[in-house]
Amino acid sequence: MVKFKRILLKLSGESLMGKQNYGIDAERLSDYARQIKEVHDMGVQIGIVIGGGNIFRGLSGSQKGFDRVKGDQMGMCATVINSLALSSALGAIGVKTKVMTAIRMEPIGEFYNKWKAIEAMENGTICIFSCGTGSPYFTTDTGSSLRGIEIEADVMLKGTRVDGVYTADPEKDPTAQKFDEITFDEIYHRHLKVMDLTATTMCRENHLPIYVFNMDVYGNLKKVISGESIGTLVHD
Repeated sequence: MVKFKRILLKLSGESLMGKQNYGIDAERLSDYARQIKEVHDMGVQIGIVIGGGNIFRGLSGSQKGFDRVKGDQMGMCATVINSLALSSALGAIGVKTKVMTAIRMEPIGEFYNKWKAIEAMENGTICIFSCGTGSPYFTTDTGSSLRGIEIEADVMLKGTRVDGVYTADPEKDPTAQKFDEITFDEIYHRHLKVMDLTATTMCRENHLPIYVFNMDVYGNLKKVISGESIGTLVHD
């Protein structure tokens, strides 16, 4: 039994670094690919968005003197590198993928189209959406919200290095308490940072729930799909 038929999986670029300080850790990439294959084999339709923070982050670049628009465009290119890496890792274990880009760059990836993406997922192909929204000043969190809403996903699964949403940053505050579930209104009132405000608002207004969990623990993705409560559900 699966809890969700179609998902948008948001992966952190920083998590792809694994134990490295930069770039892509081959072991972490392989772990992600095998976890994704597990739920794909369960019949789940999968769309994926990966950040690019392990290579370049536009906002931090602009703080160091980069033009913000060019910095964000560099960040978009970083997401393409990560998307191609994940596509390759999935292909190596027999999973069909399609990399779609929000900016035209054939033959590296196919230009994003909602209807082609849904058709591909219904036919068993995993779609990996890169370049965020294709516009500067928007994060890959917002790109995830947009793609999740467009492909009519049942849920956005936000795979992070923490196991849910807490009252405070659990890495800084040992007294922080975890929520099993929380509403979007509570997120706003408590000033909790699940995703950036634009992304969270898009999910709320379009009734797309968010499930936050630790993707770095092998097997957790399958547990979420199977309905186990290991993270935090953010809902209306």
